[in-house]
Amino acid sequence: MAARAITLLPSAARTTSGASDGSSAAAEFREANVLLDITAVSGTTPSVTVTVETSADGSSWFSHTAFSAKTAAGKDIQKLANLGSYLRVSYAISGTTPSFTFSVVVDGKRVP
Repeated sequence: MAARAITLLPSAARTTSGASDGSSAAAEFREANVLLDITAVSGTTPSVTVTVETSADGSSWFSHTAFSAKTAAGKDIQKLANLGSYLRVSYAISGTTPSFTFSVVVDGKRVP
């Protein structure tokens, strides 16, 4: 079974909540690892929660799996199954002048 990596969010500094574009490449995955890599954090009591979302049509999004809230640099992984036709990530940032530099990559295993 071949694997394929898709960058949902490239590494960048983010100061407000948002979401990535949806990727239809998820339709070819049976399961996937979602890799969260936070390389820098600043602000007073900064926090970010990253949620993997799925969709059948690329416009109506549903929460699939959320990472625990992060307050410091580090790496985390969520192992997912039962993926929809589209994937994206949303992120909620809070704190006083928070800034998080992070990326999210999906390492998917293709359906044979």
